[in-house]
Amino acid sequence: MYNKTKRTKVMEEKMRIDKFLKVSRIIKRRTVANEACDAGRVLVNDRVVKASYDVKVNDIIQIQFGQRTVKVQVLNLNETVKKENATEMYKDLS
Repeated sequence: MYNKTKRTKVMEEKMRIDKFLKVSRIIKRRTVANEACDAGRVLVNDRVVKASYDVKVNDIIQIQFGQRTVKVQVLNLNETVKKENATEMYKDLS
């Protein structure tokens, strides 16, 4: 399915958490996102998740970067997105 206004491919329901973190540019590389999930530093809706967890719209994601915690809410799940539009995929709650 395509978003008519922006001509980007939109996933209907879910996306792997490691891919979402990479596409939204919260974490630069998918392998780094995968390692963060395996280390237990990524929580979705207050539960520790693995990299294969399917994130959905309105899920709350918490990522621990050392002493800092980033908290975001998923707004949409685009398969691909341009760099300048990446922040439209989530809302910062931290």
